[in-house]
Amino acid sequence: MQLFENFPLWAALAAIGFAQFIKVPIHFFLSKKIDWSLVTSTGGMPSSHSAAVTALTTGIALEQGLDSPIFAVATVFAIIVMFDASGVRRHAGEQATVLNQLVADFQRFAEEAKMWPKSDEDKKRSDLKELLGHQPIEVFFGGLSGILLTIVIFYLT
Repeated sequence: MQLFENFPLWAALAAIGFAQFIKVPIHFFLSKKIDWSLVTSTGGMPSSHSAAVTALTTGIALEQGLDSPIFAVATVFAIIVMFDASGVRRHAGEQATVLNQLVADFQRFAEEAKMWPKSDEDKKRSDLKELLGHQPIEVFFGGLSGILLTIVIFYLT
């Protein structure tokens, strides 16, 4: 039953849920299309990774204090996760975009060269995941939403 009393854990999970869900209305506002698959996808605005680690860190700060060793660990963990989300994972997504274009170009060349009719197999080809990482602004707003949501939850409970 102690698990249900672990405020930093629940704050982090709530931040993930909030960040993933809010992607749908943000996408709708920008594109006028509802895409429920965003709730379970990676990348996009805001970063649920950043929201989770900042909520976790904020929850620990509120319960344990800024001078606690566990807050230091959580802070370093949050920095690493947010740096990775905006760096390595974003670049992997950019590389996936280029690879997907190369695959599409090769397929078009093969179709034209051999005059193959399009088959169902072409439609079955799955693209590499391009939306892996985050732009720095997405990381910032993910982090900000994690902090603010945790503070609100802390003072409401």
